[in-house]
Amino acid sequence: MDFFLQLSPVMQAFIATLFTWAVTAAGAALVFFSKSVNEKFMDSMLGFAAGVMIAASFWSLLAPGIEMAEQFGQIPWLSAAIGFMGGGIFMRLIDKFLPHLHPGLSIDKREGVKTSWQRSTLLVLAITLHNIPEGLAVGVAFGAVAANLPSATIGGAIALAIGIGIQNFPEGAAVSMPLRREGMAKGKSFLMGQASALVEPIAGVAGALFVLKMQNILPYALCFAAGAMIFVVVEELIPESQRRYEHIDIVTMATMTGFSVMMILDVALG
Repeated sequence: MDFFLQLSPVMQAFIATLFTWAVTAAGAALVFFSKSVNEKFMDSMLGFAAGVMIAASFWSLLAPGIEMAEQFGQIPWLSAAIGFMGGGIFMRLIDKFLPHLHPGLSIDKREGVKTSWQRSTLLVLAITLHNIPEGLAVGVAFGAVAANLPSATIGGAIALAIGIGIQNFPEGAAVSMPLRREGMAKGKSFLMGQASALVEPIAGVAGALFVLKMQNILPYALCFAAGAMIFVVVEELIPESQRRYEHIDIVTMATMTGFSVMMILDVALG
């Protein structure tokens, strides 16, 4: 741990997002043991992931962003609102133009600009879409620690990385399992599943570098990452986890459990 603490924020963000990618790969590796996962379990895991992201958005991003805005002499509610809505708008634009297909849907339900890309590529891009704000959030959190403000702690950044990593597990399976059921080889299904998180180290390093160079926009950056994550939760994770009506109650409890786990991590470590 001492070695990790002595690294630069950029390297810390890189290592942390390598961890979140590795957990995605672990989820994708389930394909080596089975062609499918119990639907109730998968829906619950997606609900759990939604709860983690909601809690992370507030405890690790929005709340510190509002505190930093006060410390920088900004209008806290205005900085938070601009950053938060900016993150949502950014994700909406990517969602509108990036070709992708959400797991469990037929190819005619693909979104984004029209393309002839294969179903496997579109599935990977769908998960990649919400790995962008996750990697960005981790990078911004570690970059914020360098500002030496009370509201940004290394423990809080580590807690965020752990929380994002936990909720990445079902995302890897959500790509690799459908591809395996459609006849793709185990190895290729795994490679496609883990590939969806390769963007996280890139986004993490970019986020850390960005806020280190422009610390005065830290409040906006933290709230931007929160807005991007909430967009993903509302637009994708919650609808996907509750597609099957008979699972709604257990999925709702899984979402609350995910929120509680992330809240405990952030409060205990931050």
